Amino acid sequence: MPSTRTRSKSKPKGLTYADSGVSIEAGDKFVGSIGSLLRRTHGQRVIDNPGGFAGLLRLDYNEQLFKHNYKDPVLVACADGVGTKVHLAIEMGKHDTVGIDLVAMNVNDLIVQGAEPLLFLDYIAVNAVNQEVLYDIVKGISDGCKQAGCALIGGETAEMNDLYKPNDYDLAGFSVGVVELKKATNPLRVEPGDVILGLESSGVHSNGYSLVRKVIKHAKLKLNKSYPELGTDRTLGEVLLEPTRIYAASIVKLLRAYKVKKVISGMAHITGGGMEGNLNRSLHDGVDAVIDEASWEVPEVFRFLQDHGDIDEAEMRQVFNMGIGYTLIVRPTFVDGVTRKLEKYGEKVHVIGKITKGKGRVKVRNRRSK
Repeated sequence: MPSTRTRSKSKPKGLTYADSGVSIEAGDKFVGSIGSLLRRTHGQRVIDNPGGFAGLLRLDYNEQLFKHNYKDPVLVACADGVGTKVHLAIEMGKHDTVGIDLVAMNVNDLIVQGAEPLLFLDYIAVNAVNQEVLYDIVKGISDGCKQAGCALIGGETAEMNDLYKPNDYDLAGFSVGVVELKKATNPLRVEPGDVILGLESSGVHSNGYSLVRKVIKHAKLKLNKSYPELGTDRTLGEVLLEPTRIYAASIVKLLRAYKVKKVISGMAHITGGGMEGNLNRSLHDGVDAVIDEASWEVPEVFRFLQDHGDIDEAEMRQVFNMGIGYTLIVRPTFVDGVTRKLEKYGEKVHVIGKITKGKGRVKVRNRRSK
């Protein structure tokens, strides 16, 4: 968090930063208003650093515990954004959930490596500081960090009115985690006979929103209207702004439950590129993943978008998660135990496929034809 600045009250001569449309005072006021949102995500690992230019975090607050948990710790880092989903948030005037999306898109990638999320940083670019909007965004980021079990230890708000139109903003996030090297996921561990589990998504998540917005425009859909085909009384805008599900807490608990046995041979976060474009990254060249799409029910929102946009099935599969947001490749004898644990942690789990000999491809069976 930046330190508090003291300035003269007298009006300066000549051009000022404020004349260019940038208010340092508004930025400082915003920073001062969000301290509690950061602190609510802090555990014993976070080191207090008032006025610091960067956040501080111990790898573990208990040295003996750290030595017990990690012999060869490796830091894992990633960066991601929310994309054009923010346009819908701006149109709806609802900004308190895209921050959750921002955390989710990062930590869901991080845990694929078997890592425990440690910390999170955000970058918010705006046309001008709007205290209420920015507070809602950071509140969502704070909520996401609480769900993921990581500490929000800082960030940056950039006011750039020559790059962003009034009321526009963009979000980026950065997450760091830690994993024991020998426990990190490795595609070479995947074997024929392994079973693929799919965890349900909460909806569209944060990929494909350029196409979503194209469908809305093409079909003249209304964000503030409820459509019976969606199977809910919520408006289309509310359905589309449903936050990306954060799988971090469930996956970290699951991995901790198997401290010795390596029952999970691979994982994948299903984002842009769909099942085929993400699960294949967890495979080596000697195996294929065979997916049965009839093993789970595709949420109504995807069929709604497909029908109103006249989108080809293959295009849908390439762009969207289609109801499965995260996958695990599991040793066959542990499938029941892993499923029970994940369901206990609040996940909706489906056996969606199996690993066979092959060439590193993902094969999806029983596609819907148009």
